[in-house]
Amino acid sequence: MQFVILAGGKGTRLRSKLGELPKPMAPIGGRPLLEHQIELARRYGFDEIILLVGHGREAIEAWAGDGSRFGVRIRAIGDGPPRGNAGAVMAALERLDSRFLVVYGDTMLNVDLSRFWSAHAKRGSAVSLLIHPNDHPWDSDLIETDRRDFITAFRAAPGQASWDYRNQVNAGLYIVEREALAGMPRCEGVLDFGTDLLPGLLARGFELFGYRSPEYIKDAGTPERLDAVNVDWESGRIARGSFATPVPAIFLDRDGTINRDANYVRTPDALELLTGVAGAIRGWNSAGWRVVVVSNQPVIARGDCTEEGLLAIHNRMETQLGLAGAYVDGIYYCPHHPDGGFTGEKPELKTRCNCRKPATALILQASRDLNIDLNRSWMVGDSTTDIRTARNAGIRSVLVRTGKGGLDGLYPDLPDLIARDLSEAMHMTIALHQGAGR
Repeated sequence: MQFVILAGGKGTRLRSKLGELPKPMAPIGGRPLLEHQIELARRYGFDEIILLVGHGREAIEAWAGDGSRFGVRIRAIGDGPPRGNAGAVMAALERLDSRFLVVYGDTMLNVDLSRFWSAHAKRGSAVSLLIHPNDHPWDSDLIETDRRDFITAFRAAPGQASWDYRNQVNAGLYIVEREALAGMPRCEGVLDFGTDLLPGLLARGFELFGYRSPEYIKDAGTPERLDAVNVDWESGRIARGSFATPVPAIFLDRDGTINRDANYVRTPDALELLTGVAGAIRGWNSAGWRVVVVSNQPVIARGDCTEEGLLAIHNRMETQLGLAGAYVDGIYYCPHHPDGGFTGEKPELKTRCNCRKPATALILQASRDLNIDLNRSWMVGDSTTDIRTARNAGIRSVLVRTGKGGLDGLYPDLPDLIARDLSEAMHMTIALHQGAGR
């Protein structure tokens, strides 16, 4: 298998740190970033590394050699005049395999590449993109996907959120079918993956798969970002960042816990985040926990809201969180309702299911999708239904005094902790986690 590293950039933004050293040689944990990428590739069975080089070619080639000391084959291909990241790939296309993986040379990552490769093969897409939530979606290029996770649109950085969006950022890691690129028209000048090549493929009718993952992948292409990546390395966050390592999660109820309980939120305008929620979620993000929303949404079965309408509500929630530097790793909801008699209800959704809390299907599905360690995880909610859900799933619980405040009286279950609000719940769970040394 072939691992292509776009190592041709000048690294102008890093000059204050690196001088004339090319950016793939930026030190992380005392070793070049490029070495971390090569070791990741080898770990997942990629036996050939293609370096598309330009600026600093001599330094990169002298350091990398033929790859034998890493247990791989390394080939360096000069990309000639500046072509952009996609232009470099198009220029080298005849020397690339029928299927190959591409990563930017200033990206530090710890991703389960076997899982990504397998997902791409199953979907049969022309290109698969790793997309992920981040803490600055307001200045990132975002991806829109359909229910099958195929890409429907590319959105340039929205700035101050003139529209509501799902926090899905192009992480700059691609699996590409060479055949799809072979038919693209060749052009002179600079060609970029995110703004030119991928939108061009989409416009020509190719299917592009959005592989959503919360694994560690960060741009280290500025002095500040390089420093942040080194902090993550020293803390062990990068080592823990892959799907190969189970991590704890916070499962959050939505209405009454994240947003004000408005007796069923039916439109985005009715969604109002509670005070301190974004800061609490940002705290769990910073601690390296998965943050997952699990919510009963009977508004769909009752006919009060469509699934498209619910997506718009959740986009509003993600937009508001993103503007505050917070994000959720997944949103899971139950659309069913067991009782009938509502005008406009959907009969096919009026059923007893295993996903409506206090049943645990949502938590178990998220656990599989995100490799969550349930033994170290918590459920946080405002109702006894949430506390019963936690007990059924075998995880610990926090009752928050917002929303229903535990006064719904549906179940007699007692929580492990009681918190004033989500912010206090965050501080309690992280303190206990750190105190246990886990």
